[in-house]
Formats: sequence, C-alpha cells, structure tokens
Amino acid sequence: MDVKLMEFWPRILDATLQTLQMVGFSLAFSLILGLPLGIILVITRPGNLYGNKPFFNVLNGVINFLRSIPFIILLVAIIPFTRLLIGTTIGTAAAIVPLVVFAAPYIARLVESSLLEVSPGVIEAAEAMGAKPWQIIFRVMVPEAFSSLILNITIATIGIVGASAMAGFVGGGGLGDLAIAYGYQRFETDIMIVTVLLLVLIVQLIQSLGNTLSKTSRRR
Repeated sequence: MDVKLMEFWPRILDATLQTLQMVGFSLAFSLILGLPLGIILVITRPGNLYGNKPFFNVLNGVINFLRSIPFIILLVAIIPFTRLLIGTTIGTAAAIVPLVVFAAPYIARLVESSLLEVSPGVIEAAEAMGAKPWQIIFRVMVPEAFSSLILNITIATIGIVGASAMAGFVGGGGLGDLAIAYGYQRFETDIMIVTVLLLVLIVQLIQSLGNTLSKTSRRR
C-alpha cells in the first residue's frame, strides 16, 4: 500500500464517521417528518378515512415540488435557512439540514406507496368490526405494510448516503468532501478509489440489513 495513503487513513476514518453521522441524523429527522406526512397523504386521499381533496391536493403539490428540486440545487437554495438554523453553512451539522429537506418528502412518498399496497378488504374488515380510524391506521395499515416500509426506508437511506456525498461540494464533510478535495481537485486517484469503495460498502451493508429486517418481519 502507498505510504501516503497509509498516513491518510486517520482522515479517511474521520470522514467515514462524518458520513455515518450525517446519514444517521438525517434519516432520523427525515423519518420524524416523512412518516406522518406519508400517513396523512394516504388518509386524506379522496375516498379514504379522512378524505379531504383540497388538503390532499395542497400537501401532494408541496411534496411534489420539493421532490422535483435536484439535491445539489436545493443544497445551495436553502443556504440562508441552513445558516439561520445552524449558524453556519459548512460542516457536517450544516449538511444535515438540506439532507432532511431533501429526504423527508421522498420518505413521505415511499410511505404513501407502502400503505396504498394494503388490501382494501383488510381495511373494510377492520371498519366492519368497529375499529376506530386511528386503530385502522396503526394496528392494521402500518403492520400490514411493515415489510414494504422497511424496504422503502432502506431505499431512502441509500439515497441519503448518495446525497451526503454530494454535500461535499459545499464543504459538507464526510467521504464526499474528501473525494472532491483530494481525489478530484488534487488528483489523488488512490484516495478517490478508497472513498468510492467505502461508499459502496456502506450501501451494501445498508441494503443487506434492510433485506434481512424485511424478511424477518414477513415471517411474523
């Protein structure tokens, strides 16, 4: 192994930890926002439990609008908002803000997709037994869609990993920042290769974990 690369490993490890931190916190905050939004999208859809066409159309439009903005543009567009919340636009903490704004609508749409897969017959049976709306949502729809939800959240997590790498363009830290600062701008090809392999490894581990959890939930 190249001596320079060996000396660079502590920085690579630090960048890997920054990436995991960005992904972890961004996923947590995105789930806090995205899960309720996805459920609201489903239950306010015309013909569903709390069907409300005007409200659904507004929320649906807002989510579509946010999802249509490429992340690299969103990253720059909300710099004033990021500075207002964090006090800076550089670093791992600052990168979490645009990552959440990017991922929360995406997760909401994935949650909506999973819940819409639940058979209408199951919901009708719960209604016939006198289940209240909140019971239908949390004791019927969510459990029935749980396996699909895990797979979709896995997809969203991998999307956040990719977006966190792009955050390196504005000094967001992590493996993306390392790859751009050294692998691209300084032509350190070996560092670029290592960062790419680490990102691939992270994605593979996340996908494997998601697949395992989904299979386990289906056996219950």
